Amino acid sequence: MRGRLTMIPFLLLAAGAGAQAHAMLDHASPLVGSTIAAPPREVSLSFSQGIDQASSGVEVSSSAGARVDQGKPQISGSTMRVALKLLSPGTYRVHWYAVSADSHKSEGNFVFHVGKP
Repeated sequence: MRGRLTMIPFLLLAAGAGAQAHAMLDHASPLVGSTIAAPPREVSLSFSQGIDQASSGVEVSSSAGARVDQGKPQISGSTMRVALKLLSPGTYRVHWYAVSADSHKSEGNFVFHVGKP
């Protein structure tokens, strides 16, 4: 019985380490769900850990579904940036996907608004 009880802390540590293996979105600019007056020139995403340049990306689209991102995202460490076309007032959707150094994939979506929501 004592052997089983000593294994529990190791199992909990292993489970916690696995949960931290994904690169999760830490913060974004423009902020998630924000309303900004002036159109941004880029979207910048910061993750909880470094991400793989070849396997990570971001797409930004208008409410009509038209892509408004320009070119390939630039990735450095745990930050990904993508330039934007000149945006009109409206709602924009950001879809990101990130692969951490140990090959775990995470992805998500959020919106931001330019002008009035």
